[in-house]
Amino acid sequence: MKITIVGTGYVGLVTGACFSEVGIDVCCVDIDKKKIENLKKGIIPIYEPGLEEMVERNVSKGRLHFSTKLSECLDGVSVVFGAVGTPPDEDGSADLKYVLDVAREVGTHMSDYLLMVTKSTVPVGTAEKVRKAMKDALDKRNANIPFDVASNPEFLKEGAAVDDFLKPDRIVVGVDSDKAKSVMEKLYKPFTMNGHPVIFMDIVSAEMTKYTANSMLATKISFMNDIANLCEIVGADVNMVRKGIGSDRRIGQYFIYPGTGYGGSCFPKDVKALIKTADQLGYSLDVLKSVENVNDRQKSVLFAKAMKYFDGNLSGKVFAIWGLSFKPQTDDMREAPSLVIINKLLEKGAKVKVYDPVAMHEAQRVLGDTVEYAKDQYEALIDAEGLFLVTEWPEFKFPNFNVMKKLLKTHVIFDGRNVYDVFDMKENNIDYFGIGTRKI
Repeated sequence: MKITIVGTGYVGLVTGACFSEVGIDVCCVDIDKKKIENLKKGIIPIYEPGLEEMVERNVSKGRLHFSTKLSECLDGVSVVFGAVGTPPDEDGSADLKYVLDVAREVGTHMSDYLLMVTKSTVPVGTAEKVRKAMKDALDKRNANIPFDVASNPEFLKEGAAVDDFLKPDRIVVGVDSDKAKSVMEKLYKPFTMNGHPVIFMDIVSAEMTKYTANSMLATKISFMNDIANLCEIVGADVNMVRKGIGSDRRIGQYFIYPGTGYGGSCFPKDVKALIKTADQLGYSLDVLKSVENVNDRQKSVLFAKAMKYFDGNLSGKVFAIWGLSFKPQTDDMREAPSLVIINKLLEKGAKVKVYDPVAMHEAQRVLGDTVEYAKDQYEALIDAEGLFLVTEWPEFKFPNFNVMKKLLKTHVIFDGRNVYDVFDMKENNIDYFGIGTRKI
């Protein structure tokens, strides 16, 4: 079976590599010539555990190919996946330009039946726009070639994307024909043989499922952040509250950890897009609007604690930042809370030294020379007035506190992920500020 995937970002590259891993012949297409040339050389544009080895393995076995020309990757292909970006417009809606460009190009160059599958996160109704774009392109050629469209949203977690694809909780597929369903059943058979379920549904419901899932998870995060802030006011410990509610099977233990807010490429964009879709239809998603507002506010919580601790005077002070990516096991800094904290510190005249195990190159691209880049976590602490722990990388969880105290000018930690224990901090004579924790 041969398939083509358009777009080599997180979704496209992981999808292509994982399908090739189970023996499918895959061609990944991208208009970025430099990226494609690098991929052919085994240079991966993103950090994702296990991905580089998988790409190298399947390229060497001749199952995974890369190209800049979609027209050359359609012969004998059963399925074309559109995995291009859908960046938010200024009003928060998803920009479908690249999605529809792919559909038009497929319609322009296809010669036999194929199934056009949208893998990108797109608003409800996109499949019909894709169908129209392909038909219009075929009509211009006076070509009467049958095709189907489908929706196959991704549910990959950055930092665990390869494992999520190979061992999915579920595979959601939206189709409107028996033939399309048959093609997708064949494509995903290697995964269903291991017991991973494929949930078939209509296309509109599949499109809606992706946005609903991400918005639900974002809601849990913002809810717990709001509760954490209230815990501080009333003197409760949110870690105890979290354990108390997490044992309830109706609530569960996942996504109820308070922190500095969600970031990344999915949650912020998808929440905005779903809010905008509802607004356009005359319905206000008030809960999600509050989720977004809480998240925006939460990204400034650590900064507010520092302002209070230093009596509003941060000018000339040096602060260390541990963790820059929006979460561990990725170098993605899109919508990362670290950026909000850094910018606010700089606005107050502070100097910032940063360290992240993986995201340093990305940080240099995003932040330029506005901050100082440390070689390791301890170098970042030298002469710093305090530490902001923003991303809970494993190597930050058990540091040498004696060394830290020797390096820090002021023994204070602002912990945005509640990595450290308040009692341990008291024993080490470190002023400690977590999220929703009691002051000991």
